[in-house]
Amino acid sequence: MLMRRPARPVESGSTVTRRQLATVCGDPVAVPDPERLVHLQFRRFAGCPVCHLHLRSVVRRHAEIEAAGIREVVVFHSPAEELRRYTADLPFAVVADPGKRLYVEFGVESAPRALLSPRAWGPVARAVLRGGWEVLRGRERLPATSQPGGRLGLPADFLIGPEGRVLAAKYGEHVYDQWPVDELLRLASSHGPTVGRPPARQPQPQP
Repeated sequence: MLMRRPARPVESGSTVTRRQLATVCGDPVAVPDPERLVHLQFRRFAGCPVCHLHLRSVVRRHAEIEAAGIREVVVFHSPAEELRRYTADLPFAVVADPGKRLYVEFGVESAPRALLSPRAWGPVARAVLRGGWEVLRGRERLPATSQPGGRLGLPADFLIGPEGRVLAAKYGEHVYDQWPVDELLRLASSHGPTVGRPPARQPQPQP
């Protein structure tokens, strides 16, 4: 009898195999990062208004995130050439995974509850209104009408230490169920001195 692969194979205490991922700009990004924590987050498709509503909050506080020794790596299930049209101004690594290889490895699912959960309706409405206004102003563009990877993806967040150990994990129950920035910073600080943060200057003895 074949064993069914667990839906959520990556939890706190799991170990992530070291790998180099290619960003949409063609640069390699190491996961895990030997010098910093990695916040690996899985989003949906290029131009997804709900995804970008959340990512704008990350952009606004990206300096705080970096100061805490955290590197952001964001995965979408769209091709790199399509993602580049929507993510050129994002100050962190964006990875294209159109074959959903990483989604399968990390157990990131798709389900109707992504959009049907009442808890998602408010964020979806805000995202659509904001996105529509930005499209009218010529600052954003509508996503493609056809999404081969589907529109029912659920978000997921993983905080990974330099040695590859997963320090925390969250599998979203609806489309806007992810760590806010405050929670990310709290989780990072709860695991001791932040990796990658410049050491504090020691007071010099008085003569």
